[in-house]
Amino acid sequence: MKKRIALLLAFLLLLSALACGAKDEPAPDAKETFVFTDSVGREVELPVNVTKVAVTGPLAQIAVFALCPDKLVGVAQKWDKTAEKYLAAEFYALPELGQLYGGKGELNLETLLASGAEVVIDVGEPKGSIVGDLDALSEQTGIPFVHITATIGTMGDAYRKLGELLHMPDEAEALAAYCGAAYAKIGALADSVEKVNLLYVTGENGLNVIAKGSYHAEIIDLLSNNLAVVDSPSSKGTGNEVDMEQLYLWDPDVILFAPGSVYASVGGDPVWGELQAIRNGTYYEVPFGPYNWMGFPPSVQRYLGMLWMAKLLYPDAADYDLKAEVQEYFRLFYHCALSDADYEELVKNSIGAQREALSPAA
Repeated sequence: MKKRIALLLAFLLLLSALACGAKDEPAPDAKETFVFTDSVGREVELPVNVTKVAVTGPLAQIAVFALCPDKLVGVAQKWDKTAEKYLAAEFYALPELGQLYGGKGELNLETLLASGAEVVIDVGEPKGSIVGDLDALSEQTGIPFVHITATIGTMGDAYRKLGELLHMPDEAEALAAYCGAAYAKIGALADSVEKVNLLYVTGENGLNVIAKGSYHAEIIDLLSNNLAVVDSPSSKGTGNEVDMEQLYLWDPDVILFAPGSVYASVGGDPVWGELQAIRNGTYYEVPFGPYNWMGFPPSVQRYLGMLWMAKLLYPDAADYDLKAEVQEYFRLFYHCALSDADYEELVKNSIGAQREALSPAA
């Protein structure tokens, strides 16, 4: 009997010890945090293991999707229909959050709060009000907002910063390395060639230009003599509005038309035919899918535009296989195996048109 009582007491003491130890352990749902310093010097406390990410706009959407598509709780802007053939179907069901800067809408705080986001990421050029804006939103929503600065030349660093933020250093480094190698290759090419006189035009009438010195003109200025010099370069992706007389004065050797502009009709238009680029057949339409390769928004897909533009303008100096480069980009950044047929469809009004313009019969 005494032995049984002793065993019972020992058992009760063990249970008591376990219970006391349990009080010292963190709750199962408690999350370890760390302090992250974003690109504008703001110190933000975040969960170490972030599993739910929101974005402030389409520029951030493109950049973050490449790194962690499975963590996105919403999109800033619904995917274009062309994305259906490239992206996995589950990403179309994500709620639309709107965007903080630019665009026609605004950030939908109600949808954002319902998404369960643990962090909201802004990527791109920092606005002058960025610190105050993000501090106010963080306080208002209780969700940390962070900014990652990214330009065409610093996208690799931006991915490393995103990798630090999301504790995904290896995945981020793969994207950063691609960006660094591509930029170095095209930068060296740009330094080795005599640059062509060029205009990049947008708008339904083709009477807007992406002006030299603007954020949207980074790769245009890198790879060409951008003739669109204006007093106040627009910060918008639609560019600066001009008239036909101004286009005649600039009279570029090459014209790049934005997707959805007047590329298809200018060849038979006598007004446009006054421009030497139209007469000579050295005008092209920028590829689109699932975004405009040259920007709008000016995110990481501009690396596609950079590789495409260099091959288009300087085919002898650009001694790389553009199709292989594009397919590698789609694999890394869109998580997609791009077929040869889809590649040819994407470049049909540019690289294909270039071949025709340069052929002896042209």
